[in-house]
Amino acid sequence: MLIRFAVLIAALLIVGFYAGYLYTQDVRYLKLALNIGRFIFFALLVFGALYVLENFGLVAWRVFI
Repeated sequence: MLIRFAVLIAALLIVGFYAGYLYTQDVRYLKLALNIGRFIFFALLVFGALYVLENFGLVAWRVFI
């Protein structure tokens, strides 16, 4: 639930910064949108890796017990 909320907020920020770039033609808005996109991408990678480790790690651990 929290991850979905973070992705939604990030998507709204990216769209807002891109609209700001289109309105002002200032490159800072594109850089901010790119930084937010990178951050949310790496955050999703970390949470995805934790999810995979939790599921497969616990399943493999149960097999050994």
